[in-house]
Amino acid sequence: MKFNKPIKVAISVLILIVLLLMPKWGSDRFINIFILIFLYMSMGQMWNLLAGYAGLVSLGQQMFIGIGGYTVAVVCQSYNLPLWVGLIVAPFVCTLCALIISLPIFKMSGDFFTIGSWIVAEAMLLFFTNWSFVKYGFGFTISAGRVLTLTHRYIMALILGIGSVLVVYIALRTKFGLGIMAMRDNEGVSKVRGVKIYRTKLNCFLISAFITGLAGGAMHLFDGYIQPYAAFSIDWTVTMVFMVIIGGIGTIEGPILGAFIYVFLRQYLLNFPGVSMLIFGAIALIIILLAPKGIVGLLQDRTGFELFSVRRSIKAPKLPDKPESASQNT
Repeated sequence: MKFNKPIKVAISVLILIVLLLMPKWGSDRFINIFILIFLYMSMGQMWNLLAGYAGLVSLGQQMFIGIGGYTVAVVCQSYNLPLWVGLIVAPFVCTLCALIISLPIFKMSGDFFTIGSWIVAEAMLLFFTNWSFVKYGFGFTISAGRVLTLTHRYIMALILGIGSVLVVYIALRTKFGLGIMAMRDNEGVSKVRGVKIYRTKLNCFLISAFITGLAGGAMHLFDGYIQPYAAFSIDWTVTMVFMVIIGGIGTIEGPILGAFIYVFLRQYLLNFPGVSMLIFGAIALIIILLAPKGIVGLLQDRTGFELFSVRRSIKAPKLPDKPESASQNT
């Protein structure tokens, strides 16, 4: 099932029109579900960019969820500035933190990087829990989000979700994207071939921190409350991993499908709070055993399905014309 470019564009435009018109025909509950889907989609895309494309498996992405949320809370609640100021400042604060954090953790690789990122996130949790300015571990409300209507929240989440997909798609179709995937496949060879390993890792990490922080700020702004044990919980990263694994790691479509599956499953499993995590774990285990590349990866292997192709066609070099004298001699 291969789509040519006009069909892909038509499908994308049709989906976009349906999503834009959803506030006109969808119920409030349905719209709230899609708000969650778009926010989780953006988080999943960023974790997939790190782990699926760059080979940087992070267990500390929750630090950017928490920092983004607390930045919005401090800007809007403590300093009484407009909410849009908080949403603008939050991703830049997360990017600055990622830049500082990168200095020690990029000296690690493999499992050490994974553990190091988790340790930094846990340190952030302890710091905010003991910081009097943000009321220690009690948290506080964010009343600025109350002025937003359901439609406003939906449009903001939609822009964030689609924007995260476009950022990953455009980045992967550039020279930078080729460097990311080359680094993932073989860091040593890619370095010899001219890929600047540290800079590539850093840029990928900063992009992920920026959009994840923006998603975290929007999530807590919509919730109207933030508390460190929830904001910096590793459950955020576990959710990202779940969405990417079942959807399809190393594919743009994977986190999109994973976000839909996760949010709808979570809505259904609210009726079974005691066993919900067991069910999520069982689903992830079944997918890993039956489809190691995820649902989208399985479809791509069997049908060639690919809506967002990051492969670039390379034109064959033009061969020089055969000399006329040579042709006459033959």
